[in-house]
Amino acid sequence: MKLSLGPLLYYWSREDTLAFYEQSAEWPVDIVYLGETVCSRRHLLRLPDYLELAEKLSAVGKEVVLSSQTLIESESDLKALRKLIADGRFKVEANEWGAVRLLAEARLPFVAGPTLNAYNPDTLAMLAEMGATRWVPPVEMPRQMIKDMLTALPESIHLETELFGYGRLPLAFSARCFTARHYNLQKDDCQFRCLDHPDGLVLASREGEDFLAINGIQTQSAKVMSLAHRFNELADAGIDVLRLSPQARNMQRVVDIFRALAEGDIQPAQAPAQLDRFMPAAPCDGYWLGKAGMEYHSVAHPVA
Repeated sequence: MKLSLGPLLYYWSREDTLAFYEQSAEWPVDIVYLGETVCSRRHLLRLPDYLELAEKLSAVGKEVVLSSQTLIESESDLKALRKLIADGRFKVEANEWGAVRLLAEARLPFVAGPTLNAYNPDTLAMLAEMGATRWVPPVEMPRQMIKDMLTALPESIHLETELFGYGRLPLAFSARCFTARHYNLQKDDCQFRCLDHPDGLVLASREGEDFLAINGIQTQSAKVMSLAHRFNELADAGIDVLRLSPQARNMQRVVDIFRALAEGDIQPAQAPAQLDRFMPAAPCDGYWLGKAGMEYHSVAHPVA
C-alpha cells in the first residue's frame, strides 16, 4: 500500500509551509501533492515555489503531483492553470473538468481528483481514456461502491485508486468565503483570516456538537476521517494508495503510524490508541461504511 501526502488544504505562513515540506522529504510517504486547491487569494507560495519544492522532493525519491485549483472563477485562475499544465515536468491532479480538458489536449497523464465526482464506471473509463492514470473517489463514496465501480471497468483499463483516508473531509466549495463572512468581511478584503485557523474553524450545532469546519470557501467535516482501524479492508476494495491530508501539528507522527500499518508492524486494532492523541478532533469513518459520514464504528463492534 502506497501512502500519499495530499495537497495542503489550509493557509499557513510561507515559513511554516516551506518548513512542512522540507520535513516531509524525510517522511515515509511515496507521493506528495503540491499546490493551492482551495482559494486563489492564497498566494504566499506561487508556482515557481511549488516547482522548486517539487524538484527537491523528487530528488529524494518522492513522486510529486501538482494539484490544480478546484474552482476556476476568473481569467487569472485560468491563466494560472495553463501555466501549471504547461510546465510538463510533473504529473497534475485535475480537480475540475477544465483541467481535464487541457491535460487531455496536451496528451499528459494526470490524476483525477476527488472533486471531479466520478460516480459511475463509464465516467471513470472516460477519464482513463483521456489520460488519467490514478483516480481519487469522492470522499463520501462507500467501499462497496468503489469496489463495484472497479469491477465494472473493462479489463483493458488499468487505473490506480487513491482513497482519502485521513484528515478533515473536504465536503463542498462555494464562490463565497465563509471565513471572511464569519468576521463580517468581504471576500475580496478577507484580511487573510484563514491564517488564524491552521486546521480550519470549527462550527458547532445548536446542541453544542462540533459539526463542520470552515476553511475559506471550503466546507469540511469537523471530525477527522480515519481508516487506520480499517486498514486491512482497503486492499479488498481495490485501494492502491491511501491519502493523508496535512494538519498543522504532529503530521509526522500520523504518517509514521500509517507506515507502520502498511508494513505490518502494528495491527489496525492497535492504531486508534496510538493515533487519537495526534488528531485535531475526534475520528469518523461513516462514509466508508455507507453510513452517515460523521459516525464512527470501531472494528470490534462493526455495524452490519
